[in-house]
Amino acid sequence: MSTAGKSILMVDDDQDIRELLQTYLSRAGLQVQAEADGQGFRRALDAGNFDLLILDVMLPDEDGFSLCRWVRQHPRLARVPIIMLTASCDEADRVIGLELGADDYLGKPFSPRELQARIKALLRRAEFGQALAPSAVLAFDDWRLDTVSHRLFHRDGEEVILSGADFALLKLFLDHPQQILDRDTIGNATRGREPMPLDRIVDMAVSRLRQRLRDCEKPPRLIRTVRGSGYLLAANVCPA
Repeated sequence: MSTAGKSILMVDDDQDIRELLQTYLSRAGLQVQAEADGQGFRRALDAGNFDLLILDVMLPDEDGFSLCRWVRQHPRLARVPIIMLTASCDEADRVIGLELGADDYLGKPFSPRELQARIKALLRRAEFGQALAPSAVLAFDDWRLDTVSHRLFHRDGEEVILSGADFALLKLFLDHPQQILDRDTIGNATRGREPMPLDRIVDMAVSRLRQRLRDCEKPPRLIRTVRGSGYLLAANVCPA
């Protein structure tokens, strides 16, 4: 997939990093707008449409976590891929970002080439989701998922906002109802490049999806843990 013409909005308070990435990514045909703080980022996002967002965690006026949360609360922006950048080696930062709906995480210092590869992978995933044939509203339990628009609705009418990673995991379960999916399968189908143990990544992703699906019973009723094997969607799935 070509990334030519795709638009990216990034926020980082380091001028050298902004200039480096604007130059490097522009050579790959990407259109990059760079902001130095959260206020500028919010203004830019309100004023335009972007295919991918890059958020630095540490900013002078607010942190990248609050920006990520703000993005995911807006239906228009909920499925825009997000990559978070951090100078911290603390795993807790990565966990927070992923739980808030970031799609990928990269620690500083990083290679611009690696960042470009991750951008391309996320744009490919987003484009594939948009290109799905309009097959498709799937019903399961008390829920309906539109697999084209990625909109998830409860039978009471509430719409639940899904990040790209949430949708990928839910779609994987819906494609394999009543089947045990091991952690390798889940990790490969969603994301697995973060510098954390795969089990930790998968467990966080499943926990977040359970919250979206109100699956908060002990033990969970809808997405069940199969000890030593993985997870299973305990629901029938059919076209709505």
